[in-house]
Amino acid sequence: MSDSLEFSQPSFPADGDRWRVQAGDLAMIFTSDYKRFVARIHPEGVTHTHLGAFRHIDLIGAKWGSTVKSQIGHDALVLQPSLTDIMKSLKRGTQIIYPKDAAYIVHRLSLRAGSRVVEAGTGSGGLTTALAWAVAPSGMVFTHEAREDIYQVARENLARVGLLPYVKMALCDIEKGFRADDADAVFLDVREPWRYLAHVRHALRPGGFFASLLPTANQVIELLRGFDEHHFADVSVEELILRSYKPTPERFRPDDNLIGHTGYLVFARCIDLDEDMARWRQPERQRYEARLQTQAELEAEAKRRAAEVAAGGKKYPKLPLPG
Repeated sequence: MSDSLEFSQPSFPADGDRWRVQAGDLAMIFTSDYKRFVARIHPEGVTHTHLGAFRHIDLIGAKWGSTVKSQIGHDALVLQPSLTDIMKSLKRGTQIIYPKDAAYIVHRLSLRAGSRVVEAGTGSGGLTTALAWAVAPSGMVFTHEAREDIYQVARENLARVGLLPYVKMALCDIEKGFRADDADAVFLDVREPWRYLAHVRHALRPGGFFASLLPTANQVIELLRGFDEHHFADVSVEELILRSYKPTPERFRPDDNLIGHTGYLVFARCIDLDEDMARWRQPERQRYEARLQTQAELEAEAKRRAAEVAAGGKKYPKLPLPG
């Protein structure tokens, strides 16, 4: 058998088996040069690495966190993969959302077991994996992808890591709406998310969460304008910068590589259509709009005075008398 992952649902071992690798487990082979290889353990399986092949039959029964050997004698640790390890191991048909952004999106959308979340587009399934991980085992992700080749890549990725049972996939364009409603949250990873805000409102439960990730500022600006029209409040725009450090006690310092701007994260909540949007805009925006209104009033008054003087009227405005 090749080192590809078997299509399987996630295994939930009994308490007595949690210490050791079992057939059907998702495992990570962690080599001494910090390379990671994620595989579904099968008695006939083999994971091929640059340090030789690791036979799964030799891994079964090993204690998690212990050393295992390749067929040519190289050592590695066998570990349970984290969500980040799983996301990074996915086959990519498109660029996936970085784990640093995915984790924060799950947090900001307030997802937990039992949540219903709508996503478009699916891409390679990186964020879909994180969403399904968060809502399982009683929730569901409803994801939409327009490209068939990318849809198939995402479906295989989700099946290989055992999360497909918690995802309903739709191969469709979202121009006519989503294939789900009464959702707790909606995430859009599309070029022009503002075009679909009416569909988002229809899919969300009252007060539900919305998020989008956008690469450019002009896209963010268009989305912010769309929020006014479709009644979204509690708006924020953020980005995450991740810097790792060299974990060497004698030379502890920042790593040479920095994961900087990967996209603008935009969050909002849908509110009732009868609400006055001006009342629920952010205080900074309210102050800015008040300054604009005051400036416009001053300019209008200045023009009126200038016209009055030009017509032979008083040079100075009439002042109120004391008392």
